[in-house]
Amino acid sequence: MREADLPLHYKTPATWAAAVLAQPLELLNDHAHLEKKAAANALELLNRWPEPSPPENWVAAMTAVARDEVEHLAVVCRLLARRGGRLTKSHANPYASALHKLVRRGQGTSELVDRLMISSLIEARSCERFALLGEACEDPELPKLYKGLWASEHGHYKTFLQLAEQLQPAEQVAKRWQDMLDNESEIIQRQPPGPRMHSSAEK
Repeated sequence: MREADLPLHYKTPATWAAAVLAQPLELLNDHAHLEKKAAANALELLNRWPEPSPPENWVAAMTAVARDEVEHLAVVCRLLARRGGRLTKSHANPYASALHKLVRRGQGTSELVDRLMISSLIEARSCERFALLGEACEDPELPKLYKGLWASEHGHYKTFLQLAEQLQPAEQVAKRWQDMLDNESEIIQRQPPGPRMHSSAEK
């Protein structure tokens, strides 16, 4: 697992992993909700079919991501249940909510590009966090889970970004991507600490 493959502008300190692993059931519950939301997001984007000329692989890409995320959800829920936890009915994700405030709503293709980039950012940040958890976790079962998820999330982050690059001129997309990366760096650092995949590191 190579951090150099990720474009993130803020590097999560290793101490974050040890802190969130102290509450494993809460972390697994949060993780399961993120997989569920990721699957729903891919299906929502599938319905935002860009006209008049969508990328040829739009449907295939979105259905593949949704399928992966549902499989991850099932795996994490099984782990959670086997360890005596349960998936809560409600779940808040202030990190994702803050990112979605960046969307240029009502601006057609620009709105869709932003939604794709935010999906890419969330996958990239999750990818980084899975790598940290895989290295820090002493539980014999969880490192395999996190290392496997790293590869999947890494592919998803690239998929969303590549789709965005097919919708607008390269220079325009590249500039917006750097702006999004800057914003994400600030947003993740503003999050409260706690046993969540997208919490901040404790000060």
